[in-house]
Amino acid sequence: MSMTATADDIAAIADNLRRVRERIANAAIKAGRRPDDVTLVAVTKTKPVEAVRAALVAGQAVFGENRVQEAAAKFPPLRGEYAFQLHIIGGLQTNKARDAVRLADVIETLDRPRLADAIATAMAKEGRAPKLLIEINTGDEQQKSGVSRADADGFIDDCKGRFGAALLGLMCVPPLDQDPRPHFEWLAERAARHALGVLSMGMSADFEVAIACGATWVRVGSAIFGHR
Repeated sequence: MSMTATADDIAAIADNLRRVRERIANAAIKAGRRPDDVTLVAVTKTKPVEAVRAALVAGQAVFGENRVQEAAAKFPPLRGEYAFQLHIIGGLQTNKARDAVRLADVIETLDRPRLADAIATAMAKEGRAPKLLIEINTGDEQQKSGVSRADADGFIDDCKGRFGAALLGLMCVPPLDQDPRPHFEWLAERAARHALGVLSMGMSADFEVAIACGATWVRVGSAIFGHR
């Protein structure tokens, strides 16, 4: 999609949302779960504000942005018109933590002690406490953000003690060249071990597998808004 959304784009977004919701519902039912147990996070990375507005008009109320700067440009003007939740789902630099705390309802990518420090400081300064997920690098890929498998338990325990009820669960992005199911199953087991109820896993190519493995949030972009 271009930097502006045409009437055809807007109609396509509404239709794509309907199709994705149907797929989510069917996957949940097949897994013996309720469709309402799975929240769709519509990923608007690189998409224009008109595309966000089209999704809002179509009833979408939860959005994910990778970059804080992009979120700041698109979402604050919409707050007065629509009720929605904004998630930061991309790797977060410590110097952007305060902006993220100010803007977001959820930060899904808490992944290291220094970022935990920065978020805690920002929460105190802003008087605002977004919900948090810990991102696990389930494939232990050097080029990706996320706490390693080996360090996950200790970091989760530390963050539970520090953030309490603000820490909701875990998030992952499996390696592109591997079957995602073992990664989703590992994350689900780890969340259960720590009594964390939210699992953010699954994207456009694999969200139905993620739902079968227990995902409670799925992050879908291209299946709604088209490829970047």
